[in-house]
Amino acid sequence: MANPLKGEVMRLYKTLLYLGREYPKGAAYFRERLKHAFMKNKDETDPEKIKQLVARGDHVIKELEALYFLRKYRAMKKRYYDPEK
Repeated sequence: MANPLKGEVMRLYKTLLYLGREYPKGAAYFRERLKHAFMKNKDETDPEKIKQLVARGDHVIKELEALYFLRKYRAMKKRYYDPEK
């Protein structure tokens, strides 16, 4: 892996690992899938391809954040709004 992009990849992995703690199927399931995805691309050396993979990972982060926000919103809505309306 190229040295300048190593920090980006590490940041992405740590962020995804942190976000995976609240994953609906469990943290262990998420961690296993995350490790598999990163190990599959560990031998990639093309900087452009690595940048594409990091961009894809950033998109996954946004999707996870949206999933968690929606889950919290639904819980608050269920708690505070009358279900009959």
